[in-house]
Amino acid sequence: MPSSMTAFARQTIECDWGTAAWEIRSVNHRYLETNFRMPETVREIEMVLRELARKHLQRGKVDCSLQLNIALGSGKVAINHELTTQYLAACEQLAAQMDNPAKVSPLEILRWPGALKEPEVDRDALKQALTTLFEDTLIQLEEGRSREGEKLKALIEKRLDAITSEVEAVRIKLPQLLEAQKQKIINRLNEVTADLDSDRLEQELVFLAQKADVDEELDRIDTHLSEIRRVLKRSEPIGRRLDFLMQELNREANTLASKSIASDTTQSSVELKVLIEQMREQIQNIE
Repeated sequence: MPSSMTAFARQTIECDWGTAAWEIRSVNHRYLETNFRMPETVREIEMVLRELARKHLQRGKVDCSLQLNIALGSGKVAINHELTTQYLAACEQLAAQMDNPAKVSPLEILRWPGALKEPEVDRDALKQALTTLFEDTLIQLEEGRSREGEKLKALIEKRLDAITSEVEAVRIKLPQLLEAQKQKIINRLNEVTADLDSDRLEQELVFLAQKADVDEELDRIDTHLSEIRRVLKRSEPIGRRLDFLMQELNREANTLASKSIASDTTQSSVELKVLIEQMREQIQNIE
């Protein structure tokens, strides 16, 4: 079954060391592109997370955001005095080179990286919890993409049915249109000369038959429609295959338009192109 590339998932966890929340957003993209926003203190697990993303997803631009709050434990804020002393010394050196330097606010110093000591936590347990939570969020994202894919499949199948009906209508109309065009040519030749040139008439009719012969185009459209329905039943990524089939369908619709001998077939070819374009837009979101 098709899977959409557009979805959102969020999972949270609460442990002794604090709380964490993963948010994953994905949109359509030609390849798999994964971006991470996470605290530098746990950046070391990024490669493991990327492997998990490749395991579950094949295409899409995926933005992954981690919100991590480590509990203080004793409830007291611990200052990294060694590092803040170095910060202050650096500020004093810069101040000596400036005229009338502004005083450095203690609150500003506390915002600098490492100024506050992080509570002691079991690093292995933290990394394992974040990794497990990330995979759970990926699974939730997959489920959302699958549900969206089912909706896209229904929309595509609806347009496939409309194209099938349009092709059948052209097949039914074509003999009548050919006969009307044939009579039109005969009437025109009769207006030109009283002695109807049978050879000229035969040439015109052969040319008309060749120009208006769209049986091959209609047969190929039917073949493409059958292939699309078959591909929609596959479980692996099918977006690129469907996009190729849209190009082939559009090619046949263009040929049908170029061979049109009446407004009815011209209108049918236009309607086919509209339906194909609507499907193509939906397929852009399929993995």
